[in-house]
Amino acid sequence: MSFQVYPGNIKTAQQIKERLVIRAIFYQQQKIKLLTMNFSSPIIAKAEMLIRKPVEEVFEAFVNPAITTQFWFTKSSGRLDENKQVEWIWEMYNYTSPVKVISIETNKKIVIEWGSAEEATIVEWVFKSLDNGTFVSVVNSGFKGDTDKIIAQVRDSTEGFTLVLAGLKALLEYNIRLNLVGDRFPAGLSGRS
Repeated sequence: MSFQVYPGNIKTAQQIKERLVIRAIFYQQQKIKLLTMNFSSPIIAKAEMLIRKPVEEVFEAFVNPAITTQFWFTKSSGRLDENKQVEWIWEMYNYTSPVKVISIETNKKIVIEWGSAEEATIVEWVFKSLDNGTFVSVVNSGFKGDTDKIIAQVRDSTEGFTLVLAGLKALLEYNIRLNLVGDRFPAGLSGRS
């Protein structure tokens, strides 16, 4: 549905208002359809990137906080190991996330649960060794809440993991620390202290 004004087709304020109400009802109906849909696949956030380094080096960058803190979080309570619980800290945001390692297959896959108990989600990294490097796929799933909240979580997670992978690529391929995660919400902007 679109509304265009052409000479000879000038609408009164009341007609414009009626059109806007009709449009709002249409979008609300679409939102209700989304809420009542039976999804055949889970709602996920996904980010993927080729990192032009061997799989061993790329995998180690995610399990070893001495490396991970150069492109993602600022502190960690320890290395990722199977069935281990750690905390990741983003000092610039005064935020800490509990992380429970569910499984690790060296140089192939990492699966964690992270976040507070009521909003914890699952993150899975898959590493595929290629002739020209390592293809990393990150999938975040298990989002909870109403439609608007889930959409926001998927958007934020996709953006966040894309920044993480881009930061890792710059670090491993060019030895450059871009500080993408830290610069995403700089102090002084709305919503950030």
